[in-house]
Amino acid sequence: MPPAGPSPSVADPAPLLVEGRGELSRAVTQALRSGSAPRYEAGAVPDADAWGEDLQLALYLLYELHYRGFAGVDDAREWDPELLLLRRAMEDRFLDALRVGLPDTPGTAAEAFAPLLVEPVDLSGSLSHRLETEGELWQLREYAALRSLYHLKEADPHVWVIPRLTGRAKASMAAIEYDEFGAGRADRVHARLFADLMTDLGLDPAYGRYLDHAPAPLLATVNLMSLFGLHRALRGALVGHFACVEITSSPGSRRLARAMRRCGAGAAAEHFYAEHVEADAVHEQVVRHGVVDGLLSAEPELEADVVLGCAATVFLEGRLADHIREAWDRGASALRRPLA
Repeated sequence: MPPAGPSPSVADPAPLLVEGRGELSRAVTQALRSGSAPRYEAGAVPDADAWGEDLQLALYLLYELHYRGFAGVDDAREWDPELLLLRRAMEDRFLDALRVGLPDTPGTAAEAFAPLLVEPVDLSGSLSHRLETEGELWQLREYAALRSLYHLKEADPHVWVIPRLTGRAKASMAAIEYDEFGAGRADRVHARLFADLMTDLGLDPAYGRYLDHAPAPLLATVNLMSLFGLHRALRGALVGHFACVEITSSPGSRRLARAMRRCGAGAAAEHFYAEHVEADAVHEQVVRHGVVDGLLSAEPELEADVVLGCAATVFLEGRLADHIREAWDRGASALRRPLA
């Protein structure tokens, strides 16, 4: 059962804009603040580092217009044609880099998911295992601050795929999302539970609060699901991404629940991950046999996209884990700016 006591509000509906980190992200922030078209050099997107702070932040800011927007920014900018033109160019740059950077991908969805269904014998490369066995409270706080950029809108990017599915895939996806949104109970919405976790860890649970702390490898993981979710043409990739997340969630959540308990993080902090151990073990079966199999039965031509979504998720999560480990091995913060 969830810990007793009132839960704080998940977030302010409109977070504050952050400062840009380069030409593209500055162009976006200035355009949003002024209400004007973004101004940038013609070669800015082709010349940008696809994995860099500038492009990834610019993409994140533009995607956020489809979620809660920003304080002081007109909601109508969500469909501003100049902003959409810039976003599409950056999306193409991001997708091209993904396809080049990915190792050889499996030929079938079954082959893509098979390695994820077996717990590795060697967990030395697992970030959740490190946190479980030797993580310190400051590292758990950093991990939560990073993950808050997704978990405070948990499942929202995946809802976009539901009207693009049919039959068994649609029904199965809706069933999983119903659980993610608390099965009709506001106090059990997973985003709400993560806000409670943040409060236990002494973090600010306001939506988007730690955007300025988040490095590019984290932004890329959140941008990936927004990219897949917003494009009907990439619905297969979104399903592959979602399946990957659900398949790998339960074992990692079990380790993170133990880490929270070992470090005395608090009942709500432990509960968030304990809730995902059981829920995602069930979701893993539903997503594989209901969503993935249902989609490929109806649209077998999307199998390569399902594989892409799975492979891209594994790739970007690996890049993020490497970034965090390298920083912590040096005794440094994995954030752009350390927490107070």
